[in-house]
Amino acid sequence: MLPYGDFTYFGLLLYVVVPTVLLGLFGRANWRWTLIATAIVLSVQLSGRLNFSGTFDPREIWLFLGFGAWQTGLAYAFLRWRGKLPVSLVIGLSLLPLALVKVAPFLPALSALKFLGLSYITFRSLDVLFSIHDGVLKSITFTTWIGYLFFFPCISSGPIDRYRRFEKDWLKERTRGEFLDDLDFAIARTFRGFLYKFIIAALLHAHWLEPLSKDNSALGLAKYAYGYTFYLFFDFAGYTAFAVGLSRLFGIKTPENFDRPFLSKNIREFWSRWHISLSFWFRDHVHMRFMLAATKGKWFKGKHTANYVGLFLTFGLMGIWHGLTWHYIFYGLYHAALLCGYDWFSRWNKQTKRWPDTPFVRVVDMVLTFHAFAFGLLIFSGKLTH
Repeated sequence: MLPYGDFTYFGLLLYVVVPTVLLGLFGRANWRWTLIATAIVLSVQLSGRLNFSGTFDPREIWLFLGFGAWQTGLAYAFLRWRGKLPVSLVIGLSLLPLALVKVAPFLPALSALKFLGLSYITFRSLDVLFSIHDGVLKSITFTTWIGYLFFFPCISSGPIDRYRRFEKDWLKERTRGEFLDDLDFAIARTFRGFLYKFIIAALLHAHWLEPLSKDNSALGLAKYAYGYTFYLFFDFAGYTAFAVGLSRLFGIKTPENFDRPFLSKNIREFWSRWHISLSFWFRDHVHMRFMLAATKGKWFKGKHTANYVGLFLTFGLMGIWHGLTWHYIFYGLYHAALLCGYDWFSRWNKQTKRWPDTPFVRVVDMVLTFHAFAFGLLIFSGKLTH
């Protein structure tokens, strides 16, 4: 059952939302109830069977729990033996299940390994491992860890929270007034989610993308790029509205994933407004760490070379994360090239002042940024290969 994918899922949510509202009105909607609600929802979502072979088809939940135990064991082992366990080994072991799933399309025997939430649980786990390595996380409370790792409103597609931020909300005891404020926020976001995902995105898909699905002319591809850009935004922003709203009902202020991205004046700004939690995760844990290592090790002679290599590494990995097919990988490299180009241009313009900062130019910047991103999503869609 895909979270927020159909009305059956919202019917399931009623079994935990109604008790949450009743408990919240009495100031009792706390982390204990959230753990119970998470267990209820995930046990239903993960009740399907995995077809490993004709005679062995365990339920998805057992693989899910095994994966959770794997990540939990790694986190506690690294916390205890941080000075003895190589960080590269721990990170590699944490990534191993996700890596196996990514190569599954090429190895049919691994196809049954995929399950709900694998990618985003891995990202949450890695955030904790990096925090332990950096020395900013000294301890983990088991119940908080389980809540953070498996928090069901965001388990499928994020947003990606950070453990130290999550922990503060998780342990907070809300008053009745605070709960009513959160309930009001949750209702508003839920209505936004229905508008975005089930009305606007559905109409775009039915009346824009479907009619163009077999049109591979230049004009057809251009129309499809625009349609797919708006469809993907409203579909994903709608999902995020549901996730953020439901999180708030349970007292967790999950970070936003979108901040008016189509008003961005350059591609760097765009990635601070689009899929924010993912782009910031890659920025903090891939690009910045690569930059730090390259600077310390003096790997490159050029002043900006480390930044450019880091961008290609970061967005190349982001593309691979989406899938091991050429259009995903090229999508990542395309954005790395855009960011490198913009970095060069901004430094050049700082010296020459040939691209003035006027209201008209800002509008031109937004239009150019939108079209650059729309072309990137056309690559991402895979339609160029059809």
